[in-house]
Amino acid sequence: MMLLEKSLAVIFALLLVASVVNGLLVWLRPAKDWRELTLRIRTWWVIIVLFSLAMLSPNWLALTFFALVSFMALKEFLTLVPSRHSDRMPLLWLFIAIPLNYWLIGIGWYGMFVVFIPVYVFLFLPARMVIAGDTQGFLRTASQLHWSLMTTVFAFSHVAFLLVLPADGQQTGALLVLFLVGLTEFNDIAQYLWGKSLGRIKVTPKVSPNKTLAGLVGGVATTALLAMLLGPLLTPLSWPMALLAGVIIGVTGFCGDVVMSAIKRDIGVKDSGTLLPGHGGILDRLDSLIFTAPVFFHFIRYFCY
Repeated sequence: MMLLEKSLAVIFALLLVASVVNGLLVWLRPAKDWRELTLRIRTWWVIIVLFSLAMLSPNWLALTFFALVSFMALKEFLTLVPSRHSDRMPLLWLFIAIPLNYWLIGIGWYGMFVVFIPVYVFLFLPARMVIAGDTQGFLRTASQLHWSLMTTVFAFSHVAFLLVLPADGQQTGALLVLFLVGLTEFNDIAQYLWGKSLGRIKVTPKVSPNKTLAGLVGGVATTALLAMLLGPLLTPLSWPMALLAGVIIGVTGFCGDVVMSAIKRDIGVKDSGTLLPGHGGILDRLDSLIFTAPVFFHFIRYFCY
């Protein structure tokens, strides 16, 4: 069994343990409502099965999977923000940018990938909006379109670019994705547990009251230690560089979480959607990854490729 398959098997084993523990809790303490936890675990099964199939598939199929996730995340984002009647064509161009962006990834054209959305599409969108002649709310709409595309497509698609980054085959790229995604999700859980256990000082009380200094520091430290252990196995990073990567993932994951929380508070919603039972919407699951993916990608590309 290859290292990728072994790593995925470990994840499934951990999820199986979580399912058994959840079943025991429901049986031993039936008076307590465990429905949300049960829903979250069931949804995790679906997410991990789909993710594993993508990782074990040829690159073109895995890239298609990530492009579909970007499509659904962008659609979810746009349903949260108000739009004008005159924005129909610019909105269409947002979705056209998705396959073009992932095509650039598929052919490994890094130089064009890093400027396609942040430069060319960002300049094209307001120019296209001007044609409609509607100046009411122009700046707000342009900002919303830019931010929606930056987060759900450009930033997130750095996960997919990790697949084609190594020159020595798909297996190595998939391990990079597994390292990033696994540590990002672990960091979320670790920060939550540390915050619940020792949290007193609020970091962002007006944005995300549950975020505490103990949760942030404890989560980053725990994530860094796990990265130090897994980095030399799953990536070309030495243990000191893997430790640094863990710190980067921990800090940027926190930033992604609170920034997306600020957006939801501004809009006036608790969750970004209802597609993932027990979790909310796709953006609720991707919030940290939107920040960790581009930073980790450029970190490992600079030092290893």
